[in-house]
Amino acid sequence: MKVLLLGATGGVGSHLLRAALAAGHEVRVLVRDATALDVTEGVDIVIGDATTVSHVAEAVRGQEAVLNAIGSRNLRSPIEVDVGRVLLSAMTAAGVGRLIVCSAFGVGDSERDAGVLQRMFFHTVLGRVYAAKEIADAEVRGSDLDWTLVYPTRLTDDAATGQLAVGERLPEGAGVHVARSDVARFMLAQLGADTWSRQTVVVTGAVG
Repeated sequence: MKVLLLGATGGVGSHLLRAALAAGHEVRVLVRDATALDVTEGVDIVIGDATTVSHVAEAVRGQEAVLNAIGSRNLRSPIEVDVGRVLLSAMTAAGVGRLIVCSAFGVGDSERDAGVLQRMFFHTVLGRVYAAKEIADAEVRGSDLDWTLVYPTRLTDDAATGQLAVGERLPEGAGVHVARSDVARFMLAQLGADTWSRQTVVVTGAVG
């Protein structure tokens, strides 16, 4: 499948890039700096900014699906809303229907399953970012695209386990951490599945 990946230099995105290539997908990335990529061989690289209309339109053209793993690195100036609006418009114009987004547990209704200390952290340290994600996610839900919003719990750099607990809400008895590599594999699997089509799914580590 021809797939555009946004956020390829980030934590989940870098795992997505490697996994997508290993699975045989034709991967295009939109990045500002190609030297920041972990892998370049076999990757169609478009240099640009994910908030710029012309750059995103160029990157989306000819693709079959988009994996959006962009996350704000500046907690005071989140970019999720700007990226989302440009991307939704570009996908609609290009006739690209499948969108899989890595959001975050604690955004929107998923906050109801968070602990007290978690909610405090979400509203203080991550307040602006989570507010931006909530707006961006709501606009994805309001689109006509075939979308899946993935809400991972606390991300780690642990090795992939392949053992996940997933659900519309935080699964009872599930872990509170999940490896970025496992989240990437879950997102990639959604390219060929409709189980979570037009749904939000919480993803966390299973308790063995």
